[in-house]
Parts: sequence; structure tokens; C-alpha cells
Amino acid sequence: MKILFINGPNLQLLGQREPDVYGALTLQGLEKNLGKIAASLGVEALFFQSNSEGEIVDRIGKTLK
Repeated sequence: MKILFINGPNLQLLGQREPDVYGALTLQGLEKNLGKIAASLGVEALFFQSNSEGEIVDRIGKTLK
């Protein structure tokens, strides 16, 4: 089984932009943690981040094929 985690606009700034408000965990760190959890459950984790809504919709369409 595969799970696609989709992260939208500005989430590439996690851990960098206002860490006192949003925390210090980066998107890469979050993906690493989720990947470990997924692996422990026998699931493949796929990650996608885009600031473009169109790219996100395209990726969902591509994944559903």
C-alpha cells in the first residue's frame, strides 16, 4: 500500500518561518518521521509539496490513474 502526503503552499517554510509560532520541525523532518511510521506499518510513504494548486491537482490525478 502507498500513501501520498500532499503539502500545499508555503509548507516548505516549516521550521524556518516564525518557528516560535509554527515550531522548529521542517517539512523534511516531518516527511522523515512520517516515512519511518509508514515503514513500520508496511506502507510506502510518498511526499509531494507545491505552492501551485494546479500542480497539486495534477499530482492527485496522476496518482489515481
